[in-house]
Amino acid sequence: MSNFELSGSQSYLTEELIVPPRDSVGEFMVTFWGVRGLIPTPCSSTHRYGGNTACIEISVAGKHLIFDGGTGLRILGRTWQKREEPVEAHLFFTNSQSNHIQGFPFFAPAFVSKNCFHIYGMAASNGASIKQCLCDQMLQPLFPYPLQAMQSQLQFYHLTAGSEVNLDDVTITTALINQSQNSVGYRVTNQEYSVAYVTDLHKNLEQVERDRILQIIQDADLLIANATYNPPTAYNHEATDVHWKTAVELAKSAGVKQLVISQHHPDDNDDFLDKVQLEVQSVFPKALLACEGLVLSVGS
Repeated sequence: MSNFELSGSQSYLTEELIVPPRDSVGEFMVTFWGVRGLIPTPCSSTHRYGGNTACIEISVAGKHLIFDGGTGLRILGRTWQKREEPVEAHLFFTNSQSNHIQGFPFFAPAFVSKNCFHIYGMAASNGASIKQCLCDQMLQPLFPYPLQAMQSQLQFYHLTAGSEVNLDDVTITTALINQSQNSVGYRVTNQEYSVAYVTDLHKNLEQVERDRILQIIQDADLLIANATYNPPTAYNHEATDVHWKTAVELAKSAGVKQLVISQHHPDDNDDFLDKVQLEVQSVFPKALLACEGLVLSVGS
């Protein structure tokens, strides 16, 4: 069984915080830059867990992998601005809803000509490609500069459910996990270690959906999943029976070693999330609630 170490600050990731270097070839590191669902929630009651929307970075075998481009992507980009060498990274989107892509126009490294970004995503529920969705949110009057203002090399790749991306010794496997949202889940594998990123779970899974999810998370060293909830709020924890239980049930069924719950509801403040973490750990001891600045080492 792999070991997991918390090597980053377990507090809100301010713009002054620079997390420890994660460039060591051979290391398998996961960094959380945005952990909020639906809409950014920067305020005094969310400063410990964070208010930026979804974005995580995986550094593995010398590769930079980014999953989702919520507002946490802007903070990640700021840590790369002082690099003298060119940056090459692979950016994978789970779907094209606003909280997954809204940080992309503010990703400063994409405006630097020496950099290169490979961008992957499935078609949206209306058939639009990930490139089209990113372009549309940067058109007037929504944003002052079009996608073409980004001077870096942008290469777009259309994914289909079940497709596989091979980057030397790193394999990224995909699966459709939420058909209504056309949302894809990912599994990153390097040697004998794997991380699954599955963040659009919902309560009433059909058997075919459950089977697909179990296949992509089976025996994962780390599963990153969302806390499902009933709209418009899950603040009254006693009133909802779906908060994080879907993720825990799947993690147990698949033999997952470590579980991280992310994409917290905007109405869930720090004190409430502290209580949720204790509740989750009471039924799945190797579980954490994600906070911005959290860094996990896989397989060390």
